[in-house]
Amino acid sequence: MRAKQRRRLLHVTAVWVGLVLGGCFAGLPVLWMLVSSFKPNARIFATPPRIIEEDSSFAAYLSIFHDPEKIRFFVNSYLVALTVTALTLVVGIMAGYAFSRFEFPGKRVLNVIVISVQAVPPITLLIPFFGLMVTLRLYNTYQGLILTYMVFTLPYAIIMLTGYFNTLPRELDEAAKVDGTSTFGALWKVLVPISVPGIVSVGIYTFMIAWNEYLFALTLTRTNNMRTVPIGIQLLMGQHSYEWNEMMAMSVLGSIPVVVLFIFFQRYFIGGMTAGSVKN
Repeated sequence: MRAKQRRRLLHVTAVWVGLVLGGCFAGLPVLWMLVSSFKPNARIFATPPRIIEEDSSFAAYLSIFHDPEKIRFFVNSYLVALTVTALTLVVGIMAGYAFSRFEFPGKRVLNVIVISVQAVPPITLLIPFFGLMVTLRLYNTYQGLILTYMVFTLPYAIIMLTGYFNTLPRELDEAAKVDGTSTFGALWKVLVPISVPGIVSVGIYTFMIAWNEYLFALTLTRTNNMRTVPIGIQLLMGQHSYEWNEMMAMSVLGSIPVVVLFIFFQRYFIGGMTAGSVKN
């Protein structure tokens, strides 16, 4: 018994040590980003490094808040990310419901297309998307960014929501129809309210993709008034000097929406991801 208890204690200790080391490895860059955002630019790489400087201040944040161009980066990111999330959820819910509940010609082919789009590396589509947006006169527009992002967020939304609707009994739809509700009404009045965990998980994932995306935002926009936060951070890298403290401050501000979403909707996110991956 003592040998078994020792092995169990060693196992638990090893797990905790691994978790602590992993947490430090993941958390130290975040801590460095946070403390650097309060330091003067000249003191960020001072040796020996110090967490708190005597002349720490909110100067980097004030510089961002007082610069209309930097504020525009955040406005663009919120506008694009929220629009992509809303449109992806609406279309994904209806498509997922159709794939889950109905049989129609071409269903298998459409399923293959949806999965195939999800499997294609986005970088391989960069040049085709650039040419397409220029041809459609959507280059350097919100519409171009939104439609591009939806190409990558919709397949995931459809796959996850189809799996989630598959876990819900069809008797719910039938009972709603017996009460006189249409198919469309059964979806929005009955299934959607009880599918909140799945919908929230898809919404958070979609918002994260649209908020953090860099490559297409850089390629499909030209002017600073159309740039998003990831591109705005890069623009702080000058030819001869870097505004490190402002870069760190923008990174902190850019991380807040995703962190807040995950904190408040964590239980929905985990529950939705688990339920959507199981098919009854």
